[in-house]
Amino acid sequence: MLRRIIFNFGVFLRNPSLKNHLHFLNKSNDWSLTELEKYQLKKLKEIVWYAYENSAFYNSFFNLKKFHPSQIKALADINKIPIIDKENVIKNTRTIQANYKGRTFKSVTSGSTGQSLSFFRDEPADSFNRASIQRGYSWHNVYQWEKNGYFWGFNFSFFQKIKTNFFDYLQNRFRVFSYENIYLEKFIKKLSDAKYIHGYSSMIYEVAKIINNNELVKPKGIKMVKGTAEKIYDSYHEEVLKAFGTKIISEYGAAESGIIAFECPEGKMHINMEGVIVEEINHEIVVTNIQMKSFPIIRYKLGDYIQLDTSMKKCKCGRAHKIINEVTGRIGESIYGFKKIYPSLYFYYIFKNIDIKNNLKLNYQIIQKEKGHLFVKIEQVLQKINKNLVDDEFRKYFGEDIKLQIKYGCKIKSDNSKLRSFISLLKI
Repeated sequence: MLRRIIFNFGVFLRNPSLKNHLHFLNKSNDWSLTELEKYQLKKLKEIVWYAYENSAFYNSFFNLKKFHPSQIKALADINKIPIIDKENVIKNTRTIQANYKGRTFKSVTSGSTGQSLSFFRDEPADSFNRASIQRGYSWHNVYQWEKNGYFWGFNFSFFQKIKTNFFDYLQNRFRVFSYENIYLEKFIKKLSDAKYIHGYSSMIYEVAKIINNNELVKPKGIKMVKGTAEKIYDSYHEEVLKAFGTKIISEYGAAESGIIAFECPEGKMHINMEGVIVEEINHEIVVTNIQMKSFPIIRYKLGDYIQLDTSMKKCKCGRAHKIINEVTGRIGESIYGFKKIYPSLYFYYIFKNIDIKNNLKLNYQIIQKEKGHLFVKIEQVLQKINKNLVDDEFRKYFGEDIKLQIKYGCKIKSDNSKLRSFISLLKI
């Protein structure tokens, strides 16, 4: 009860509109597909008009492409709206940001090439997104205030550690962000009375292997294991089920798009249709956030490859929300040092820290061909003082366990698919 009170108090302070959004989402949870699409059309019209009238980018872009919001008469008319991609968003971040007067939160993310995106999300949209996640948890009889283990990152600065620890306390959360045995063993012990686990799928898998291989005491009360940010390989399921007594489920989304889909108990990834409209064009996802006004995301090529379910069969769980069969473009791989293993999203934190602390935005791609060695390609040409900053940030995370070869002034190339910030060529 105390944990529930603490959690709800934190929600009240940060996300005052969340309660109303959650009430709506619990109601729409049982809507028919017709009702869901009727709501989507209403919200699509609203967001397109709002963007046209309040975002300098969309006003200019729509006029340039000879599109006007009045053209949206039916949901199928969404294909009349011009498509934007990651490059459009990064180049025009300032002008995409709408003339929104309400409360906002800063969001900083990283693209697949390492390009940093920083924008402001309005409180109603942020609360709607969090409410959508809470609804997904409820499908698995999980409450967010229950004790949970978190495989996610943190900033190494003193004040950020304090902030992270404070929010972890409010959310009854303990975390791990290292493969080192001393940290993993402590984490595993804390799982004994946890109710759910979430975070990097690759780290969940590694912990499951440690529990199984060492015949450690397995936690008995885990109701949900949720992987996010990385692809969940089929090989993960057996280990996770054996270690935690439940399969690993998937949550799919991005900072700029919001939560896109959440897996139900029947194993189907239901699209959060009240929050986003999802299209599959040439196997690539094009997403429209129909809730966020401060930074409109309309027909946005996220950069992932997906497969939508076109069978139109209603899920056994009873929900009419459309289904994503597979997300094929999100693959998380590990970094191998001489002695230790690290999550690939270390790179996100390294370059995010460089940006925040030194206002230095770098585009990068990292390749690993052998253990303990990384080849780092950076598009920008830097002076020696800034090169030292890059070296120092890498050292904070890897120490002497990784040898770096950094080349500046590089063109970041694709591997004939989605551009990736990290490419591992190791045969493990």
